[in-house]
Amino acid sequence: MTTLVTHIASLVTNDPSLGRGSPRSGASENGDGSPLGLIQDAAVVIDGDRIAWVGETSKAPATDNRVDAGGRAGIPGFVDSHSHLVFAGDRTAEFNARMSGRPYSAGGIRTTVAATREATDAELAATLDRYLAEALRQGTTTLETKSGYGLNAADESRSLRIAAERTDEVTYLGAHIVAPEYADDPAAYVDLVTGPMLDACAPHARWVDVFCERGAFDADQARAVLTAGVAKGLLPRIHANQLSYGPGVQLAVELGAASADHCTHLTDADVEALAQGSTVATLLPGAEFSTRAEWPDARRLLDAGATVALASDCNPGSSFTSSVPFCVALAVRDMGMTPDEAVWAATAGGAAALRRTDVGRISVGARADLVLLDAPSHVHLAYRPGVPLVSAVWRAGRREL
Repeated sequence: MTTLVTHIASLVTNDPSLGRGSPRSGASENGDGSPLGLIQDAAVVIDGDRIAWVGETSKAPATDNRVDAGGRAGIPGFVDSHSHLVFAGDRTAEFNARMSGRPYSAGGIRTTVAATREATDAELAATLDRYLAEALRQGTTTLETKSGYGLNAADESRSLRIAAERTDEVTYLGAHIVAPEYADDPAAYVDLVTGPMLDACAPHARWVDVFCERGAFDADQARAVLTAGVAKGLLPRIHANQLSYGPGVQLAVELGAASADHCTHLTDADVEALAQGSTVATLLPGAEFSTRAEWPDARRLLDAGATVALASDCNPGSSFTSSVPFCVALAVRDMGMTPDEAVWAATAGGAAALRRTDVGRISVGARADLVLLDAPSHVHLAYRPGVPLVSAVWRAGRREL
């Protein structure tokens, strides 16, 4: 069954070879060369779960079904490459206290750990389903989520099992913080994370992650966690340089991690390492917004040539938003990104951070993840912050909204 979506006012394809620009732009038939690969008055053919054709509406082929976009803009589904959605409990009081003047510290995670351990599988699944649906309504069609609120073998493995049944990408984050019962013996906790806990969790995950930060894990501990995960067949990514300058980014590049996430406090050497390596700098502005912290400098990274992704970091403590459009607006307003750069980072950038080539783009062979906006251009995602612009969503060829 094929479906043709026509009269898309401006379509972001993230395929420079497809870009046609406007009728007056002088774009060639070989594409306009811009990263967004924009097509005006565009059409897309969906065949099953894949994109079968992309071009101008006037050149569209016949299909089984036809949907008129009515002059709405189109973008690839957002690729949210960093979230923490398997949890229980509420941290409203912590947020309220922080907004009243007390700074954030990593220890707040322990509150969620206690609630998550007490929750049933059904309760954890229901919470995850709720926030996955919320994200989908806001245009997210690919989502990574982590464990990290169990901090023992049983609760970490069941968190990952529940996540793997529902999400695209699953990350083992036993090394979120040191479990409370190991507060006086962090070395023993690292042994647990790299031993029995890893054995229980690896079958349910693709990625291994660690919070390399003061109050969490130092460079040697983080290296031990990531190399143990790699030895079990998991791919590395890392929470790096969020609260202070530190070794996280350099460790990420050294180990070939797909992504270094947060990247708020960077030295010139950190920026250079990200620009020269394959590790994506994933920026999480929801965390800075919710903690009144210093913004990451996206402009510095982009000008150096680093690949930048944007993600929600949705979690109950420091960034309780599932809205990637909100993060796009923050990145443009406070992190030095242009609207084009922010939309690319939230789609193709997120795909790069997950080492995915089938999502984050609208081109032949890609998974059919298409979002229509109640706006004539993707720029409205930053131009109209807080406005629910998503009007239609196809995920893997199925219309979800």
